[in-house]
Amino acid sequence: MRIAHCQYESWVGDFEHNLKRVEEGLARADREQVEIVSFPECFLSGYPDTEEEARRGAFAMDSPQLAKVLDLTSRFEPTLIVGFNEKRGSDLYNSVVVAHRGHVLGVYSKCAAYQKFHKQGREFPIFERGGVKFGVIICADGGYIEPARILAAKGARIIFAPHFNYIRDTGLISHFMKVRADHTARAIENSVYLVRGNNVVLDTAKSGITRTSGVGYGDSYVIDPGGEILVRSRRHAEDFISIDLEVSKGPDQSFGMSRSAWSFREFGGILEEALRSSK
Repeated sequence: MRIAHCQYESWVGDFEHNLKRVEEGLARADREQVEIVSFPECFLSGYPDTEEEARRGAFAMDSPQLAKVLDLTSRFEPTLIVGFNEKRGSDLYNSVVVAHRGHVLGVYSKCAAYQKFHKQGREFPIFERGGVKFGVIICADGGYIEPARILAAKGARIIFAPHFNYIRDTGLISHFMKVRADHTARAIENSVYLVRGNNVVLDTAKSGITRTSGVGYGDSYVIDPGGEILVRSRRHAEDFISIDLEVSKGPDQSFGMSRSAWSFREFGGILEEALRSSK
């Protein structure tokens, strides 16, 4: 299966500009016979750090904006994974829509959202393309064990992890190292391919980040089930990465099931007891 990620810059509050960039990425993915292409976290709306701005650019699943996204996908063959600030009634979610040929396949909402104005998602859908199951987590979700484990337990062989990173320069190296370590662990634990699909910030005025000064450095990559980085993007620049994955081989097993599933079956109860006793 050939997959790709568009490490592009989104402009906060400028849906039409961001949609045009999605069209560019979809067109290239189509030319290169990519089957699934992802874009960064909140790409369609931008990722502002204030609730007022986030709500201004947010839209619902039944909105005219989403209809435009679906119309765009109807012209290209790749399955699209793209993020946005989602209105759901009076609530706001950090979500990703998965769409193919004009149809919504589903939506995933960030389960470890750290912005106070975002509600936490608690559903972990599985999608399929060409007989290959895949799932989505968003940015900080990959720093926790269970979200990726749940997707793998449901049969995901590829986990896409769209990001929006804008990191203080004083913490840049530690963030870089920790994120790579988290993703390596998730790939090995669950015997999956993990696609870290980051953004890049070239113009801070377009980023929507007002409370800190930082760097949107990129560093998108694909990690294989053994923890090896197969391909990575340039840093501090827009980029398009793609790779052919060999997903026909099943996940590594221990005692007849995935290592992650066996570990949870054997030690999950002990862990719960330990957590109760530590309170």
